Amino acid sequence: IPDSGHKYYLQFTTEDYKSGENAGSCLATVLYPKTKSLPVVSIKCTHTKGQKQIKEEDNRLYQKIRHQTKPIIGNNIPDSYGNIEPALEPVWALAVAGSSYIMWEKSTENLGYSMAQVKSVKQWLRKDDFIEFDYTVLLHEIPTQEIISCHMRLTWLPGHPLKVKYFCASDNQGLEDGSAMESGSAAGILHEKGANF
Repeated sequence: IPDSGHKYYLQFTTEDYKSGENAGSCLATVLYPKTKSLPVVSIKCTHTKGQKQIKEEDNRLYQKIRHQTKPIIGNNIPDSYGNIEPALEPVWALAVAGSSYIMWEKSTENLGYSMAQVKSVKQWLRKDDFIEFDYTVLLHEIPTQEIISCHMRLTWLPGHPLKVKYFCASDNQGLEDGSAMESGSAAGILHEKGANF
């Protein structure tokens, strides 16, 4: 688009991160402005799972984490062989959702990211019903092949937006804060600035 930037029209399918099953299909337009601002994204998806099933899965994930007797602490998820301990799978699931916000925020027209590993994770015990974790995640930057380390604090309660605050080692702009509009997913991301840990 002259004087605006490049606009892309996308059609793609999504899959369940754990089972690999088809989770739905999406149509999207993405405009990368000529300025350094975030891309303008318009997206519409149809899901193979109903909202009731998604809520039930969110609840199961939440209950697994909530009923721990001690705070969850972990390192190197997955390990060097690609394995994830079953007890740490819920923590990994939240890391996938939270880091997708960071990847969306940091990606540009010529630069993308994938999550390589949760280097460390620690759960904070709260008096309310929310669950909260501090993560250090490693993101694989494409095409540079660099590994970027990001500190991420994630807060979640089913039925509420997933809240993510983060700082990446390569960032100079300081702490970023945002949240997803759908519980248990990274869909419909809302961006907010200026929060502190």
